[in-house]
Amino acid sequence: MRICIASDFFYPNMGGVEEHIFNLSQCLLARGHRVIIITHSYADRKGIRYMTNGLKVYYVPIKVFYNQVVLPTMICNIPLLRYILLREQIEIVHGHSAFSTLAHETMNVAQLLGLRSVFTDHSLFGFADLSAVVTNKFLEISLANCNHCICVSHTGKENTVLRAKVHQDRVSVIPNAVDTTYFTPNPCRRPNDDETINVVVVSRLVYRKGVDLLAGILPKLKHLPNVHFIIGGDGPKRALLEEIRERNNIQDRVVMLGALEHSKVRDVLVQGHIFLNTSLTEAYCMAIVEAAACGLQVVSTKVGGIPEVLPSSLMILTEPTVDSVYRGLREAIRREMEKKQITSTRYLNGSVGGQPQKSPQMPPLYDGLCAFERNQTVANLYNWNNVTERTEKVYRSVLREPTATLENMMKNCLRSGVWPFVLVIALCHLLLRFLDWFVPRQFIDLCCADNPFASDTSPMPRCSDTSTSDDNSFSSSAARRKREKFS
Repeated sequence: MRICIASDFFYPNMGGVEEHIFNLSQCLLARGHRVIIITHSYADRKGIRYMTNGLKVYYVPIKVFYNQVVLPTMICNIPLLRYILLREQIEIVHGHSAFSTLAHETMNVAQLLGLRSVFTDHSLFGFADLSAVVTNKFLEISLANCNHCICVSHTGKENTVLRAKVHQDRVSVIPNAVDTTYFTPNPCRRPNDDETINVVVVSRLVYRKGVDLLAGILPKLKHLPNVHFIIGGDGPKRALLEEIRERNNIQDRVVMLGALEHSKVRDVLVQGHIFLNTSLTEAYCMAIVEAAACGLQVVSTKVGGIPEVLPSSLMILTEPTVDSVYRGLREAIRREMEKKQITSTRYLNGSVGGQPQKSPQMPPLYDGLCAFERNQTVANLYNWNNVTERTEKVYRSVLREPTATLENMMKNCLRSGVWPFVLVIALCHLLLRFLDWFVPRQFIDLCCADNPFASDTSPMPRCSDTSTSDDNSFSSSAARRKREKFS
């Protein structure tokens, strides 16, 4: 299959959507599909770039309007998007993120060209405030002609069905995944004494991530000198945490790391015993999955799709209040201290010939999982091969659907109640017909179907392996040899 993944959010920008797109693309390439990515330009990163295993990325020269999203014009980008889709002989356009204007515009052009479209929603939205009402209406219009939708949790599916008025049979649930061969535990990086407990927080420091809850918890734990916090991330709420740290004189116990590259997240996670997530809304929280894969005990607020993500043996759920999160964190600290004390007692009093022995007088070790058992549990629950197989099934199902006519597309838009958008669809159609005359399809050079840079034997890379040089450099040595062969 020839697949185009479109989104405003991609490398060098880092986040959950970007990581999902990159890993899904790499798995699709490994399974023999042809994949390209369309995103907007980032600073001097413009034009066509090749990433690991020959992943082709179009950094189209479109200016960012707000928050890494391009201005929604619907018609200005049609000539360029049409040229790319026809040149690459795309069959399916897969858009990511409800916030991405470029994803919705590319899907609209694809539908008018007779291609199939799939959309993945990574977020939850409300229904009460004005911004949510406007966003939901635009999403309803955009998804009116989408062949299929994918959500990362069942809670996310319910949310999308309600706010975008998409039929539930056209929505599938395919969760995110994590590379457990990279996010592995390393207990040697933890403090080697029997008292210190490290609590790790890695998230954007914004209101939606519950930073105000974290700010309310820090003063409550200042009487526990053995509890230290490692906070990674940046955002407008960072000043609040620094103020709380200064006011309570706990500078030596609360470390602020600032913004982290994703390649550095694992190095921070393995230093901790407990991972704290205080989000106020989440469709699917990748951070807690990565933390559990690194062997940390997870304490998280019970919001959105988080209760579906991990089993109770790996996670303590709390209500999104300061007192509830504090109680959950104290319980996690108690468990870690109990585990440390029992393990230390066994090594001191129950060792024979250098090997620790279980004493019948000792209480049984806390029935939680060790770090490596947690990693294996996450590996069994989430892996990219499974996610890719399920996504392929969605692709095959939409390819079997008949091509939508202009009449059907306009009728679907009328159901949303926004009649003027029908005129937009008609204008886009007329512009495409004009381009068929002005730049005929037979005059567009088609790209080679083969990928001479792909390596059949190289393992699935991480996002940190991506190319950042001006030429087409790749992390795989086999890819370099093939590049030299074809140069």
